[in-house]
Amino acid sequence: MPNELIPEGLWTGDYYNEGTGQSDIFDTLKEECGVFGVFGHPDAASLSYYGLHALQHRGEESAGICVADGRKFNYHRGMGLVKEVFDKDVLESLTGDMSIGHVRYSTSGDSHLSNAQPLIFKYREGNLAIATNGNIVNEPQLRHELENAGSIFQTSSDTEVIAHLIARSPKDFVEAAKDALQRLVGGFAFLIMTNDRLLVASDPNGLRPITMGRLGDSYVFASETCAMEVIGAEAVRDIAPGELLVLDRNGLHEDRYTESAPKALCAMEYIYFSRPDSDLNGSNLHSARKRMGSRMALESFVDADVVTGVPDSSISAAIGYAEQTGIPYELGLIKNKYTGRTFIQPSQELREQGVKMKLSAVRRVVEGKRVVMIDDSIVRGTTSRRIVNLLREAGASEVHVRITSPPFKNPCFYGIDTPNRKELIASEKSVEEICREINADSLSFLSTEGLIAAIGGYDEKSPKGGLCLACFDNDYPTQIDFQGEEKMGCSC
Repeated sequence: MPNELIPEGLWTGDYYNEGTGQSDIFDTLKEECGVFGVFGHPDAASLSYYGLHALQHRGEESAGICVADGRKFNYHRGMGLVKEVFDKDVLESLTGDMSIGHVRYSTSGDSHLSNAQPLIFKYREGNLAIATNGNIVNEPQLRHELENAGSIFQTSSDTEVIAHLIARSPKDFVEAAKDALQRLVGGFAFLIMTNDRLLVASDPNGLRPITMGRLGDSYVFASETCAMEVIGAEAVRDIAPGELLVLDRNGLHEDRYTESAPKALCAMEYIYFSRPDSDLNGSNLHSARKRMGSRMALESFVDADVVTGVPDSSISAAIGYAEQTGIPYELGLIKNKYTGRTFIQPSQELREQGVKMKLSAVRRVVEGKRVVMIDDSIVRGTTSRRIVNLLREAGASEVHVRITSPPFKNPCFYGIDTPNRKELIASEKSVEEICREINADSLSFLSTEGLIAAIGGYDEKSPKGGLCLACFDNDYPTQIDFQGEEKMGCSC
C-alpha cells in the first residue's frame, strides 16, 4: 500500500495496532497488558482463551497461551486480537492442566512476534514461561549488567530480564525467582511457569493489579476480576504487594519474596483502565466511577441541560454527575465499536472525518443544549478538542468539560503509555489555557482529595489511600532515577 495513503500512526506496520500508536486520532492513554493463569484444570487452555478475551481491552497487539501437562509445554502466540490468534484447532492442541496467557499492548518495546508473551525459555531445570503486566524501571541497567556477564537477549521485552536472572542463579527455582524479583524496581504482576509449577508475584507496592480466584478445585489468576466472571470462577482475594504464591502438585503455598512497601495501586486503573464490571480491592469500578462523577458535581457544578460521557470509560462518571445534579443524563456521544483494528482512512486530509467514524455526536440530543461533557483525563488535549468540536458541530450551544481526575502532568514509569512531560498539556498550561485550547466554555478537574474519597480509601493506613498518584503529583513510590538508564512506559 502506498505510504501516502496511510495516516501517520494508524497503520505503522502489517496490521493496525503495530507500534505504540501515539499519533492515533485519539491520544488517550493506552492500556498496559493483561495476564491470566490457570492451575489444576483439564481445560486450562480454553479457560485462558475466555479469560484473555475478557481482558482484551488491556492489549490488542498480540496474544499468547502456554500450557503445561507436567512434562512439556504446548504454546501458541500471534499478533492481533485473541479471537484472531486462536481457533478451535489451536486450542485443542494446547493440552495440559496448567497455563498462563497474555494480551499485550507494547508502549515502549518493539511490536514483533518475538516479543509476544508468554515468553518461552529452556534452562537447566527444563522449560520456563513468563507473562507479565507492568514495567521494570531499572531494566536497562539490569540488561547491561547481564549482557556484560555473557547473557544473550533474544527480545527487547523487559520480561526477558527476569528469565536471565533466574537462569544464572545457582539456587533452586523458587529461591532463584525470589532473588530475581528482589532485583526489579517498578510495577509488575508476574506469572512464571515451569513444567510442574506456577509462580504468581506482585510488585512490592502493588502497583499493578492481580487477583486469585477459584473454579472448583482449580486456581485462576487474572489482572481483573471480570476475567473470573466470564469463566464462572469466584474471586477470592488480591495478591498482596511483595507476595509470591507457589502452586505445585502439593497445592498452594503462600510466601513472600520481599517485605511490602507502602501500597500504591495505580489510580488510573480506577479512573480509566479496568472494566467497569471489575472489582479492585473490594471496590466495584462502576460504583467508584459514579462516585467520581458525583464528587465532580459537588466540586464543579455548572447549570446545563444535559450530561453526557465520553464512551466508554466515562459513562459511569457521567451517570454519577447527572444523579448528583439532577441534570438529565443522555447518550450525546456514540462510539462505533467496529472501527478498531481494521479502520484506515483513505487520506490524511480525512483525518478529522476519521474522528467522526469512531465517535459521533447525537444531534437530536445536543442541538441547542448546554452540554456537560464528562471525560476521565486529558493527555495532549487534541482528543478533547476534537470531541468538543463534534458537540458544537452537532449544535450544542455550550460545552462544559468536567474531568474526573486531577490534571495529568507527569509521565508513568510503571506500565502506562504516556508521552514525555513536555507533551502533557497539563504540565505546560494552566486550566484556563487548556480550556481555551480545547474550545470549551468551562473546564474543571477533580481534586486529588475528591478522587481518593470517591475511590473509597483502598487502604486508609497507607499514604494517599494506598494509591499511586504520581501522574498527578510527581510523587513516585519507587526509585525512578537510574543514571539515565531508567525506562518509562511498558515493554513487557
